[in-house]
Amino acid sequence: MPKIAIGGLIHETHTFLEKLTTIEDFENRGVDWGQGAIDANREVHGYIQGFVEVLEAAGVEMVGTVSAAAGVHGYVTDEAFELYSGAMVDAIREAMPVDGVLLSLHGAMVTVRYPRAEAEVVRRIRAVVGDDVPIMVTLDLHANEDQALTDVADAVFACKEYPHTDTRETGEAAAHCMLRTLAGTFRPAMAIQKPGIISPSIFQWTGASPMRDFRVRADAWEAQHPEIAYISIAPGFGYADVPDVGATVIVVTDEDKALAEEVARDISNFMWERREELADKPILKTEDAAEKAMALVAEGKTPVVMADGADRTGDNTLLLRALLDMGASNLALSSMHDPQAARDCIDAGVGAHVKVRCGGWGQASGEPLQLEGEVTHVADGQYLLTGPMGRGGTVHCGPTATLDIGDGNRIILTSLNHQVRDAEGFRAFGVDPLEMDILIVRSRIHFRAYYEDVAGAIVEVDAPGMGPADLSVLTYHNIPADTYPVGRHWR
Repeated sequence: MPKIAIGGLIHETHTFLEKLTTIEDFENRGVDWGQGAIDANREVHGYIQGFVEVLEAAGVEMVGTVSAAAGVHGYVTDEAFELYSGAMVDAIREAMPVDGVLLSLHGAMVTVRYPRAEAEVVRRIRAVVGDDVPIMVTLDLHANEDQALTDVADAVFACKEYPHTDTRETGEAAAHCMLRTLAGTFRPAMAIQKPGIISPSIFQWTGASPMRDFRVRADAWEAQHPEIAYISIAPGFGYADVPDVGATVIVVTDEDKALAEEVARDISNFMWERREELADKPILKTEDAAEKAMALVAEGKTPVVMADGADRTGDNTLLLRALLDMGASNLALSSMHDPQAARDCIDAGVGAHVKVRCGGWGQASGEPLQLEGEVTHVADGQYLLTGPMGRGGTVHCGPTATLDIGDGNRIILTSLNHQVRDAEGFRAFGVDPLEMDILIVRSRIHFRAYYEDVAGAIVEVDAPGMGPADLSVLTYHNIPADTYPVGRHWR
């Protein structure tokens, strides 16, 4: 019976944010060790769940290592990286001999020391297991990767959907390829191409062009050639100043390296032809977006979901201020990331009338708001996802309070940064999102997994913030000079 090691280390590193990502940030999300890395993910829709379901059905012995993830912050500290990658390597070393390794990584992790952190993880594991043990890796669609990873891994699989509703299926694909490889019925051959495009996350929705068109082309290749096991199209994470930044195409075939290279090159060229659509689209600025939302409410198209996609620190006040100045009512914001304001409300208690100063403490977040109202809900900030993305997973917001500031307007104050994915991002804190006229979420695309079907209208907002739709406002030093549209040769 084969023995396969399983692990996960996930971080999407925003190198322009000042706050480093520490051990505490990983612990706040919950870290699972050893067998816990398997058991804790059985009911959580994700990559590791996909690994486990396939391997258990095949009667494979599984070795858990570690499963750790943290929210978006700046560079990962060396201490955190060494702790979790070291635990993964040590667990595999202790379990040797193993027949294979399945890893759930992100693809856009950057540490203080390692700009290609995932490749470093795989390189360390390769040093333990040797060249003959297959290592297969799943990645987020926002992966920034290059040859450094494909040189040390046997096969790489990035999820195909954004919102990432297919993570379990991606894990299943990797696990199936692993089993076929161990059985000798599959010999993975892989090719990688970099189109040379960097793009904002808000333009990467796979439900619309051009991402949808890239996937259609990939699916056509897979339908014509059964020897193609998987085609990954990762548009990348644009808020990372690293050498491997930007879009990546990875093709895995059964022993046909030439076909893998042909397909990767074809899709990469197609992406380059559509580069302007991927990297530059008009998005409404704060005031215009607020006016549009108010008009949509007047037309009865509620709830209007406003996606504040540029807010990476979760504390931007500009959109909320604009709406309040325009007289918005029956509005809910999930959430305002402000630990002190949340604590002030919690200490006062439900029913208390409070005045709090909140938001505006981060980079490019506007000025703090002075809010006054009644505390209607307090919680520990943990809730379970019930929607299409990450169903069964636990969200950790830290101590949280809901403040009713009048006119039906409610502000959810969290101690940790929080991105809404489904209705529970409001309901867990005493707000029914479907009864509101306006919902503000700190999200680019993930909210669409649920709200695309229930919103009366969706308004994308490019408010000032650290996740701008216009990447030219950021100063890159480490990306390739020919990276479109902000590399040195394009400026």
